[in-house]
Amino acid sequence: MPVLPLALGLGLLLLVSLVCGVGLGAAGIGWGDVFRLLGAGLTGGTIDARDVASYTIVWEIRLPRVVLGAIVGAGLAAVGVAVQAMVRNALADPFVLGISSGAAVGANAVILLGAFAGLGVWALSLSAFASALAAMALVYTVARSPHGLTPLRLILTGTALAYGFEAVTTVMVFGAARGEAARSAMMWLLGSLGGATWAQVPLAAVTVAAGWAWLRWRAESLNALAMGDETSAALGVRPTLLRRELFLVTAAVTGTVVAVSGAIGFVGLMVPHVVRMLVGADHRRVLAVAPLAGAVLLVWADLLSRLLLAPAELPVGVITAVVGVPAFLVLMRRGGYAFGGR
Repeated sequence: MPVLPLALGLGLLLLVSLVCGVGLGAAGIGWGDVFRLLGAGLTGGTIDARDVASYTIVWEIRLPRVVLGAIVGAGLAAVGVAVQAMVRNALADPFVLGISSGAAVGANAVILLGAFAGLGVWALSLSAFASALAAMALVYTVARSPHGLTPLRLILTGTALAYGFEAVTTVMVFGAARGEAARSAMMWLLGSLGGATWAQVPLAAVTVAAGWAWLRWRAESLNALAMGDETSAALGVRPTLLRRELFLVTAAVTGTVVAVSGAIGFVGLMVPHVVRMLVGADHRRVLAVAPLAGAVLLVWADLLSRLLLAPAELPVGVITAVVGVPAFLVLMRRGGYAFGGR
């Protein structure tokens, strides 16, 4: 399938999805009011006193949430493409390196133990990001060998340490004195955009955009790396150096998005494969489309998580799994797809 029409179509669908994400919710606000309030927010216009509550819902609660959801979905999809090429494993996703499990330790230290309370509203995100960086450093140190970072060592090290981080998190959850705190921890572990604010958007957007730009720049090298270390070396690519760079970039993006959204699974696994079915295995084409597809998927998954049990919410990761697993299996059966090609 041609990339440009597909990318333009997904871009239009993303715009429609963002509007739907803002317009729909437990609090009923008419579409005319939604567009009027969005216009007022974008242009700095005035609103009536009776519209203050609706304006707050549209501009301060829903809009940053859907924008952050699009950014997180795009980041997870792009990193999923990179990780699958880095470790040459069709089952790899952004969390295979254990970084999200490490972030969960820091996040739950705040939720369950009240750690870093002095940081205020930034405590959760900063603690999760710091522990994600610590997990990244630990995985890198343990996985590194005299021969560099090999795919097998990365997967085994990341998986083993992820189990260790998850054990620490489980102990913290079971030891929580308050049931509500344990529920909040479980929501975070399964992913939630309920705490999204405008303050979180700039850093996440810049990190994801920079990571995606770097991956696009190195797309040709990713094509070579996906064919094996010997082949990539013959094509002039230094696989050990490239894998080290990929590890740092994917870790930074994963740590950032997990810090603001929790551990939303399945997006980074499913989206790269679905996009390859549509545009082929060339990473230049895949990376042009995958972030848009990931953004659309997560915006709608978050919207469903808000609507299905309104006014209560489901974790976003539950929606991505329930919707994504059967869709992915159907596409796999119909497409005759094999990892890395058609």
